[in-house]
Amino acid sequence: MTSEAKPRTLQALIDSVPSIVDYLYGNPPKSALNVFGVMMPTEVVRAEFTTWRDEQRSWRETIALHDQSYHMNNLHVRGKGAVKVFERLGVNTFRNFAPGRAKQFLACSPEGYVIGDAILYHLEPEHLLLVGNPASTDWVQFNAERAGDGVTVELDPMWVLNRARKRSHYRYQVEGPHAYKLLEKLHGAALPEIKFFRSGELHVAGCKVRAMRHSMGGVPGLELSGPWDDRDKVKSALVEQGRRFGLRSIGSLAYFSTVIESGWWAVPFSAIYTSPKLREYREWLTTKSAAARLSLGGSFYSPNPEDYYQTPWDIGHGHLIKFDHDFVGREALEKMSASPHRRKVTLLWNADDVLNVFQRLLGEGPTAMHIDLPVSATARLHYDKVINSEGKTIGLAHYPGYTINERAMMSLGSVDEAYSKPGTQVVLLWGEDGGGKKSAPWIEPHEQVKIRATVAPSPISQAAQEYRAVLGTPRRL
Repeated sequence: MTSEAKPRTLQALIDSVPSIVDYLYGNPPKSALNVFGVMMPTEVVRAEFTTWRDEQRSWRETIALHDQSYHMNNLHVRGKGAVKVFERLGVNTFRNFAPGRAKQFLACSPEGYVIGDAILYHLEPEHLLLVGNPASTDWVQFNAERAGDGVTVELDPMWVLNRARKRSHYRYQVEGPHAYKLLEKLHGAALPEIKFFRSGELHVAGCKVRAMRHSMGGVPGLELSGPWDDRDKVKSALVEQGRRFGLRSIGSLAYFSTVIESGWWAVPFSAIYTSPKLREYREWLTTKSAAARLSLGGSFYSPNPEDYYQTPWDIGHGHLIKFDHDFVGREALEKMSASPHRRKVTLLWNADDVLNVFQRLLGEGPTAMHIDLPVSATARLHYDKVINSEGKTIGLAHYPGYTINERAMMSLGSVDEAYSKPGTQVVLLWGEDGGGKKSAPWIEPHEQVKIRATVAPSPISQAAQEYRAVLGTPRRL
């Protein structure tokens, strides 16, 4: 294919390749360090400040400081019709959604499968901010640009794509058992009472700070944000005063491991590749978009993209659906609501099987696919096949990794309801079908192996379970 004939849109790319699934398998990067090193470049956030194990322990034992200023898109949507844009696209209710509040925004395809989720902030009466992965911000931007009603859109792209080298806001997550003590000291007074996904105002180092109650590791804490030019003052104060409380700055390796404790299905395979109703959207997306450039990996393989699609119930988001308004995918979701659904769980890997993967590095014969620590994903979209004792596929596993807080290797899982009870034994296949040929040359040749796994609740963390119980947040199992 000549350079002039290269496809320029996602739709043209899909039309030009035998399989979009195989195309995504061939995309780099294929190691967690490279995946997350792109999202959080070491020039702005180190891979480790102490060690990733020490940093993981901090959100359970002292204070963790996550710098979230760089790895997500910020999409500003303004105008009197801004809320209507999100109401038409989101499965969530928008009753009582007012300035000072936030929500986990979830968008689905017309067929009822997940496109993406992100955090939506209602900043001002006609100003909303969506923060998250491109799967969500691209979809909202496409629709907002066509909304009319005075709606305007401004994309503040993640750091690696940010030519201005300046964001609209900094964003720090401060969490752990001593987080409120530190924040109260910096604020110089008792903290205001802030409910979950609500915001209040703090003052840190002479700067006005928006504080939202939210957590990455499923433990008590606040998300702090404010104008970009205030970032150094606020961060320096947090680090300086935090030393006496055992604060740890969190590097990218530990940061991206938080989701295996908190149970958030971080990167769903966006359900945009096949719907006839989304053709115009695919023609709007370029080949430089995340939808075309994301890497796909893991032992689950199907040439049909639809086999990777998931419903909100499959990944633990069923409680977000509210049929109190018209939205994209409503009719399909209403039909699905009474059907059986897969359940989100945690899969605890058998320790002997994990050690066997490493032992193969020291002996003769084929090696297994390497397990990086603490996050072991071999692609941005990592999906492993989960089978029962008869070899039947009964679910998918996502986001494999290790946490010192649980002393375990684990994956998030989405399994048939019959296998979702804690204590159920299943098997996870580790390594690609074909021994890495689909991802060559970005991954080494290897032999696929079986990892025995035990079903456990999601979130796995007792701290996260207790925190969600206090908040009244629904959880599966």
